[in-house]
Formats: sequence, structure tokens, C-alpha cells
Amino acid sequence: MKEIIFIALVLLGVYLLLAAFLYVYQRRLIYYPVALDPSFVAERIVVDNQGTRLQGWVLNPGQRKAVIYFGGNSEMITHRRGFFEDVFRDYSVYLINYRGYGDSEGSPSEAGLFSDALAIYDQLSPRHQSISAYGRSLGSGVAVYLAARRPLEKLILLTPYDSVAAVAQKIYPMFPVRYLIKDRFDSTALAPAIEAPVLITSAEHDREIRLPHTLALKQSFTRAPLDYMMISGAAHNNIVDFPDYREAVRQFVSSRR
Repeated sequence: MKEIIFIALVLLGVYLLLAAFLYVYQRRLIYYPVALDPSFVAERIVVDNQGTRLQGWVLNPGQRKAVIYFGGNSEMITHRRGFFEDVFRDYSVYLINYRGYGDSEGSPSEAGLFSDALAIYDQLSPRHQSISAYGRSLGSGVAVYLAARRPLEKLILLTPYDSVAAVAQKIYPMFPVRYLIKDRFDSTALAPAIEAPVLITSAEHDREIRLPHTLALKQSFTRAPLDYMMISGAAHNNIVDFPDYREAVRQFVSSRR
């Protein structure tokens, strides 16, 4: 009996240590900052958000319309230049690294990324007739937040999720992640406030953001005109390379609604 109690206590101790590790280091498990691409050349832009300087670039500057891109977790946002210049020919495209990514200052957090999104929008809005937001994976949560707080022409979400808390809970089902997580990125709570037209696209073979998370978010948009498309054969990291996806975005941004 004592041996059973001892083993149970050891297992409980290991469980609590692992839970403590997840809690303390959770931001290292959520954010994977990437380095600056020294070979990328485009017009530079700096956004100062209360002393935190965010560095980025603008493609196709001087257009009446603009789109702000919020990239994926470990994505080097400059690697899709060809896609942006092809699909958003009538838009100025802003690629601004998250805080802690590239040469942007600070450390990433939900509150920080949300605050930065508003600062970016507020700095750019006087320059353009309208602004759209484009969020991929992790960035979909930032784009949804911006859409709920500022007027957008359109909202484009690529492989989005309902909340980071829900995604993390599925990854670590043995732990009460839903209650431990600090940066929740709860897009389902924000979606009902959004009225701008929305395009949601998922990948058939996505192993990072499973389809139920995307569909749960889709159902949360109760006021926005919404288009949804699944790209057959695509995975989380290569969906942008599929012609069907490129055409879907091109048609969405060119539509008049």
C-alpha cells in the first residue's frame, strides 16, 4: 500500500512539474520569433507604439487602399513578396514584424500584439482611403482583434482558429491548459462584433490548425458577409502556393461588396 501511495505521489509530482513548466514557459511554446532577412529590399516603415519600435516594409507604396499583413507564428513575412505583389496590385501592402520578431523591439504577447495592431492601423489610416487586414494562422487572431476595434474594408483569414486556448487544450489534453494560458487570442468572442466582409480559407491537410477550430470560428461571424473555402490537397504551410487559393483571394479583394 505504501508503495502505491509513493508511486502516486511521484506521478502527481511529475504531473505538477510539467504543468508548472507549461505555465512558466508558455510564451516560448506559442511564439517562435524569426530573424531579419538581410536580403529583402523594399521601402522601410517604422511604427512607434509607446516607445516600442516596430520595423517593417511597404510594398507597392502610394496606393489609395492598403492591407496590413499579420503573419504566422514562425513565418518570415518577407518570403511571400511575389504573392502579395501579384494578388494585391491595387493595394499598398504593409509587412511589419511583430514585437520581438525581425528587428522589431519588445517581446511578443497577446496584449502587445493587439496594441501594436491598433498603433499600426492608426498610423496608416490617414494615408489611405481604406484598410484591410490579412491574418495567417497566429496572425488571424490579431487581424480579428483589429477588425473588432477599427473599421476595415475587408478581413482575410488564412488557416484561422477559434482561440489559442482551444488549440492548445487539444495539443495538451492531459493538462488544464484552457485555464493556465495567458495569451488566449479568443477570436470567437470578437467575431460577432465584426461587420466587414470576411474570407476564411482552410487547408484540407492542415495538421497545425485542425478544421474544427476553423469551423468554430466561422460560425461565430454572425453579422459579417462571409466567404469560406477549403483548398483541396493543401497543408498548413503550403496553401499559399495553390492557384485556387491565390484566385480566391484575388476575387475577394476585387469584389465590390
